[in-house]
Amino acid sequence: MAEADGATAAPRPEPDPDNVSWIEPPVCPKCGALVRIYPTNYDRWVSLAAVELPAKDVPEPFRWRLTRLPDPSRLTTDIVAVRVRGVDPLPSEPVVPAHRMMCVPD
Repeated sequence: MAEADGATAAPRPEPDPDNVSWIEPPVCPKCGALVRIYPTNYDRWVSLAAVELPAKDVPEPFRWRLTRLPDPSRLTTDIVAVRVRGVDPLPSEPVVPAHRMMCVPD
């Protein structure tokens, strides 16, 4: 399922608590674009584009949404990527495309 969804990214490295330097966003090694790496709802990681697009502009296999996970105290603790499946979003509804859809190697 992860390979079919394109959820094959490496997990983000854990930041060193003693290092206070700025953490740069990851960059795609093929095209040089900024990517957002998120965990999925099934323990894999996916590289997503840095922008949201209307669902009509993103083919169905590349549509993702970012969902907040509540903890027991009702505070949001983390965000996971969830593939848009089952019910198609409205054409104007924003979705996050998988980076592999946007990747254009130099």
